[in-house]
Amino acid sequence: MQQRTLGDTQVSAIGLGGMPMSIEGRPDEERSIRTIHAALDAGVTLIDTADAYHRDAGEVGHNESLIAKALQSWGGDTSAVVVATKGGHLRPGDGSWTLNGRPEYLKQAAKESARRLGVDAIGLYQFHRPDPDVPYAESVGAIRDLLDEGVIVRAGISNANVEQIDLSQEILGGRLVSVQNQFSPKFLSSRGELEHCADLGIAFLPWSPLGGISDASELGSNHSAFAEVAKAHDVSPQQVALAWELSLADVVIPIPGASRPTSIEDSVKAAELELTDDELAALDGR
Repeated sequence: MQQRTLGDTQVSAIGLGGMPMSIEGRPDEERSIRTIHAALDAGVTLIDTADAYHRDAGEVGHNESLIAKALQSWGGDTSAVVVATKGGHLRPGDGSWTLNGRPEYLKQAAKESARRLGVDAIGLYQFHRPDPDVPYAESVGAIRDLLDEGVIVRAGISNANVEQIDLSQEILGGRLVSVQNQFSPKFLSSRGELEHCADLGIAFLPWSPLGGISDASELGSNHSAFAEVAKAHDVSPQQVALAWELSLADVVIPIPGASRPTSIEDSVKAAELELTDDELAALDGR
């Protein structure tokens, strides 16, 4: 598996997004654990989750607990696996999403996430989404405090613009290691943030890199250039999309969600898919 830089460590160029295994439409636990094990078997060493990845009220952290269980039951060495989680976004249990960026809440949420993950310190902790009712600097200040206190090993932000990236880097004293924004053939508006992260040497983690749970299977029919390149290589359009994203900058580490072993097994092959300059130009010019 190709490796890419995440702060002071190296992780797999393709990560695993855990959300589909815990929200609406989720599979049974046994299949989810097989999916996580398949990712680990394929060399994935970055798994992304959040305390808000759950379906019902009263099961906050469902996905964190699931990942912890899968890691514990896998037969291999998990010491190199970085589990990235997030705080500041909540699901009351009625299908809606709410926000809480208050520093005191984020600090407590991080400690609860560490408990569920069964770790002394979280490998990567990310502020999930800006809360308009709380000054952004105060929320990121809580992430800085968690870093200083050793509750987390590395700090990141999610759903951030260029100004927030620069502010976070300043508040964290140059210790911002990642930005996780939506980016895919369907959603290109974070291209500026991706390029800014490349300039700064900060990892950029595209979430929903295949267009989202409901649209991922239709990527080829929705974006013909990806279907054409996929046909030429006899691979899936999804694989082509991930390979294209990897080509945009060395800092890009897509985190495709999966709820079946075959999905993540296909995704990881993107790290070895070599696209020609003409193909990349065609994909960029769709």
